[in-house]
Amino acid sequence: MIGIIMFFVALVMLLFGFPVAFTFGGVALIFGVFAEGWDMFAFMPFRIQSYMENTVMMAVPLFIFMGIVLQKTRLAEQLLEAMGKLFGSVRGGLAISTILVGSLLAASTGVVGASVVAMGLISLPVMMKYQYSKSLACGTICASGTLGQIIPPSIILIILGDVLGIPVGDLFQAALGPGVVLIGCYILYIVVITWLNPELAPAIPYDESLGTRSQQIRDALKAIVPPLALVLIVLGSIFSGIATPTESSALGGVGAVVLALIYRQFSWKMLFDSSLETVKVTAMVFAILMGATAFSMAFSYTGGDYIVEEVLLNLPGEKWGFIILAMIAILVLGFFIDFVEIAFIIVPILAPVAEALGINMVWFAILIAMNLQTSFLTPPFGFSLFYLKGVAPRSVKTFDIYRGVVPFILIQIAVLVSILVMPGWYGMD
Repeated sequence: MIGIIMFFVALVMLLFGFPVAFTFGGVALIFGVFAEGWDMFAFMPFRIQSYMENTVMMAVPLFIFMGIVLQKTRLAEQLLEAMGKLFGSVRGGLAISTILVGSLLAASTGVVGASVVAMGLISLPVMMKYQYSKSLACGTICASGTLGQIIPPSIILIILGDVLGIPVGDLFQAALGPGVVLIGCYILYIVVITWLNPELAPAIPYDESLGTRSQQIRDALKAIVPPLALVLIVLGSIFSGIATPTESSALGGVGAVVLALIYRQFSWKMLFDSSLETVKVTAMVFAILMGATAFSMAFSYTGGDYIVEEVLLNLPGEKWGFIILAMIAILVLGFFIDFVEIAFIIVPILAPVAEALGINMVWFAILIAMNLQTSFLTPPFGFSLFYLKGVAPRSVKTFDIYRGVVPFILIQIAVLVSILVMPGWYGMD
């Protein structure tokens, strides 16, 4: 039972706010030495070396760099401005524009925090100016900002591909369908809710100073085509087999710099700052990975994995009992801990059981990814909620944000259930 105790000790320490990487590493060291002695960690350097030589994980810093560079090109501002002109005269048009821009930012940057902050600074004041409901505006921004978790190229899909031993290209292809369905459900919700209650998101009166309709369409295309072309090149090279995800991530990084030149936002300072931020984020991810590696090794050596596997294999309902329990556990843990910790600690425990039960691992990975996306919205520790609160005006209360995300959480859960019960509809049977 040492491994089980170790797991709950680590969970409690995370809830008290201890740094993730040091929590996993420290707990593993204490319990590992107590159970097996110092010899347990003799092979730790070789484990670290194997991760450092993993070409799949090289895609993580490159996609992060691509996202940060695009964030600094004022891409979000130009997209929101063009989309706002195009859809503003429609009831709920600004909210629909925010979701469409969020989906494009997700596909081109994949950085949740950057997307939420950018749209919080640009879109939220405009929606409030035109008397949009604070809750609807906040919920729309938070939900659209988290689309980077499921829409390729997604960092979490790369991590899951490595943890579960699945080709990342297969995960990217499988995630496209659920991502498009989720976007469609968000837009459908806004259309329905604003039709039932027009006061939530009134239409903006037509302004001749914004140009003719054809001019607005041309402006929108100018803002959309460059980042969309980059996305199509990056994903197209993967899906066609021309490039591996790692190679396409390098192509994406170069493409992001080219877009910065096109948008006239390139400077050596911008390039240096983007590189520095990339190093910081990548160091955080790999520090957690090292701590998680030590934790999973100690957990296995103390027999925790055998206990968990035995319990999960003997659940009522076998395959379906395991999947439902796994999804509920990940959903609940997402209320309290980050998706990276769940991916590196919980998923490796569940993976052997899923394989033993003959579960389609691509389908299982997409279920986990969709579930982990929900963790960005769930109070009290949903990161998107904190990102938006940090840039929102004082008139926007925390309760407005919490209330606004509830319908979108329910939509995400509904799409998750649809993937669960209708995998064939998404091509994952």
